[in-house]
Amino acid sequence: MTLKPLGKVKELVESVGMGISYAYDDLVFLDHNAFLLQFGEDNRTIIVHTNSEAAAKEAEEGIARLQKGGSIYDLAIVVGGFYTMSQSEDETISMEFHA
Repeated sequence: MTLKPLGKVKELVESVGMGISYAYDDLVFLDHNAFLLQFGEDNRTIIVHTNSEAAAKEAEEGIARLQKGGSIYDLAIVVGGFYTMSQSEDETISMEFHA
């Protein structure tokens, strides 16, 4: 098992004016909810999944900033699909990823 380069991702995210709110396994949740990041299999590739409820322009601009900065940190930023989040009555959060 290789360690995920969370430090590099944190530096990249902060360099483009964003912040990380939470990291869990291979997912990185950002302060805003327009998209989230997922480590690819090689840990150099970062997949950006867009929230299905996010404003398209906001998500596109944020992804473009990450892609531009990714090369500085030796990270390949690729566009993934969409995701939705829902919360049940018992406060459990569910995520569903779509192509």
